[in-house]
Amino acid sequence: MSYQVLARKWRPKTFEDMVGQGHVLQALTNALDNDRLHHAYLFTGTRGVGKTTLARILAKCLNCEQGVSSTPCGECSACVSIDEGRFVDLIEVDAASRAKVDETRDLMDNVQYAPSVGRYKVYLIDEVHMFSGHSFNALLKTLEEPPPHVKFLLATTEPKKIPVTILSRCLQFNLKHLSVEQIDMQLEKILELESIESDAVSRKLIAKSADGSLRDALSLLDQAIAYGGGHLQEAQVRVMLGTIDSLDLKELLEALISGDAQSVLQCTDHMAEHNPDYDSVLVELLSILQKIAICQVLNSDDVEQDEAIKELSQHISQEDVQLYYQMGILGRKDLPVAPDPRSGFEMTLIRMLAFRPAAVASPGTDDAGRTTNNAMKNQARGNKARAGEVKDNVSFQAEKPLATSKVTSIETNTTTQPNAESEGTVNWQSIIDEMALVGLVKELAGHCTLKELSKEKVHLVLSPDKEHLLNQTQKERLSNALEILFGKGTQLKITVEEPEAETPAQKKAREEREKQQTAESSIKGDANVQAIEEIFGATLDEKSIRPV
Repeated sequence: MSYQVLARKWRPKTFEDMVGQGHVLQALTNALDNDRLHHAYLFTGTRGVGKTTLARILAKCLNCEQGVSSTPCGECSACVSIDEGRFVDLIEVDAASRAKVDETRDLMDNVQYAPSVGRYKVYLIDEVHMFSGHSFNALLKTLEEPPPHVKFLLATTEPKKIPVTILSRCLQFNLKHLSVEQIDMQLEKILELESIESDAVSRKLIAKSADGSLRDALSLLDQAIAYGGGHLQEAQVRVMLGTIDSLDLKELLEALISGDAQSVLQCTDHMAEHNPDYDSVLVELLSILQKIAICQVLNSDDVEQDEAIKELSQHISQEDVQLYYQMGILGRKDLPVAPDPRSGFEMTLIRMLAFRPAAVASPGTDDAGRTTNNAMKNQARGNKARAGEVKDNVSFQAEKPLATSKVTSIETNTTTQPNAESEGTVNWQSIIDEMALVGLVKELAGHCTLKELSKEKVHLVLSPDKEHLLNQTQKERLSNALEILFGKGTQLKITVEEPEAETPAQKKAREEREKQQTAESSIKGDANVQAIEEIFGATLDEKSIRPV
């Protein structure tokens, strides 16, 4: 007997054999056992998740000689015939090859005839979205009111291409992607029954490469068994799939963490010897970074992680993990347009090295590159020192004061009311710059003026027309930034009223208007521009003028 591929040999024959899809199996089981059968079912999902297989099992449940149930006997002539693909009353139609309206009409003309040997005449239409518009119209009436002895089972990978009129006449079941764990368990079971030696890493690699499709996994398994001479080994499977050993990736990550560009490029040279799929390599690298991030966010002792992951998580900062992950995601998008995959991969790694935060190797960090508490306190003190000393008798001064700027004093138990025109505006803008705010919280701060400033409290005034910027989230972010700058316990108060002074945002807008007016005046008064207007009858487009 000729060899039968694993995908056909191990195709499920009962609901119990199905892998995953519990939400669909439960609905069909209850419908069959309680005799609540619909006349049309639509199974959707990506390739290899069990649409056609599920339809055949359902046809078997409907025509089993032991009666309609969710557990067909599998031994009667109907069950055996359906398994072998020769049951007369199971009409399988490939919509891709029978898309013409005349063929669909011929098919529907036979619906009225009773089944030859079975209980139901079952029409299994695969890839039904390939039907033409006229074919759907020809199917429509029969699908809505078929004879009692007919059941329609439709399967498709693209339900969006099916007309709504067809969808409304069917019970639709969406089959999900299978998880790596589900595929891995099924591969292990099949290999054990086939008496083929394998290791866990090889199975995992195949399960990941299948991308949620069990049929793809079994096809890859067939290929891996042939490549390995009857057994599965990690090294051979990696060569076949074009992936890289996890030890090589660990070495690459260690070189990235240490900032050693030469070692990083040496690692890529070593990888290139195996002619890998660089997109797959990036995917594996991103997977490791994701595991490291989880290990860092949660207590590593409470998380089941590989020892290599735990070790790496202790030598890389959380910020670097996020940075590398984001650059890896962007690098995958760049690979198709890179001069060649290897250069695109190398540029992604170089980008990771080039944009590393400068604080990674700075003093005051622990072994993982994270800023220690003392370093954070020193940084906070440095921020305060740059903004002005905050001691028992604290004074605040802008980092870069104007030539005529004044100093706003903040005594320990006193409150200072800044001068509206000079000190309040200048000093508050300096504070905003020192806090390095971004986004909406910077917008909120820019539309405020400083009313009171003391060691215990910062009182801001927000213009009523900008009250929509004030919400609890932005207020908390601004409060946290002030605490970092001035110390723990600094209270933030924001009142909505007309500010007595010009806000930083208003000042910036005014200065931009003045620059624009100056630029326009300069252009209009330019002798050359006036000459061009006079000679050529030209008109000056004032909207195009931009200050330098």
